[in-house]
Amino acid sequence: MTSQASPPTSSALRVASYNIHKGVVGLGPVKRLSIHDLQGALRELDADLVFLQEVQFAHQRHARRFAHWPEQPQHELLGEGLGMHTAYHTNAVTRHGEHGNALLSRYPILSVKHHDVSDHRFEQRGLLHVRLCVPAPDDTPAQQTLHAIVVHFGLFGGGRKRQIVRLVHYIASQVPPDEPVIVAGDFNDWRGQLGAELGAVQLTDVSTRVTQRRDARKPRWRQRVRTYPARLPLMPLDRIYARGYAARLVSLGWGAGWARLSDHAPLLVELEREHGGLLSSGEHQVSHGTPAQSPY
Repeated sequence: MTSQASPPTSSALRVASYNIHKGVVGLGPVKRLSIHDLQGALRELDADLVFLQEVQFAHQRHARRFAHWPEQPQHELLGEGLGMHTAYHTNAVTRHGEHGNALLSRYPILSVKHHDVSDHRFEQRGLLHVRLCVPAPDDTPAQQTLHAIVVHFGLFGGGRKRQIVRLVHYIASQVPPDEPVIVAGDFNDWRGQLGAELGAVQLTDVSTRVTQRRDARKPRWRQRVRTYPARLPLMPLDRIYARGYAARLVSLGWGAGWARLSDHAPLLVELEREHGGLLSSGEHQVSHGTPAQSPY
């Protein structure tokens, strides 16, 4: 974990979720390294918390192939370049390396846990649970704990349904009910079937396009922000859920420039702390931001 970041003082919290495709794009002979350009793109997002999936810890074949393959793990490279604290845990170990979930944070990290939610031996999946020290919402010098959980669910529908149930059980057992939580990542839920389950632990989808709705925990498919593929997003694979925060801005980085960095588009929300505790299940306002500037 790096420790050079200065925590922000504003009550607003900028949160990004991004599957970075192991810092490489393309296939076969046209595959190329994108991790260094990703660092600059993340700087443009200017997020306080960045939930990352498919972060490469090491890869022997890529290290031999690419002249500028970083010596340190990718989360450390990104954290050092952005001046942010980092947390990481491996999900999958392959023949040539390993990759997993990571969190970049401008807030100090209190603890890091990993919880295995693999549904079968062919797909290794896990939750990265990071406890952060953040300012209390009442403009006092007091601090409080924020729980950030990075997720990356499986490719099969039945497995994803079991994984979200495990996520709910984990939050219910490991996170105090009066503390704020943000869950973000690649849910691989292209049909929009998941999410309502998180209402059991009072989490709301804060990354939808809709401004008003009867039940904020059950957005319709067309209300979800589409994040895949990055060049022309058609499927809403990536999500951000929160307890104790309300959304006031939702934006997306997409187009040819972002497609040169990963197959997913980065999802960005600006959150405001709910005074007096947890979110209710009622309506809340969301302003819609323009797409993030392309890094090219």
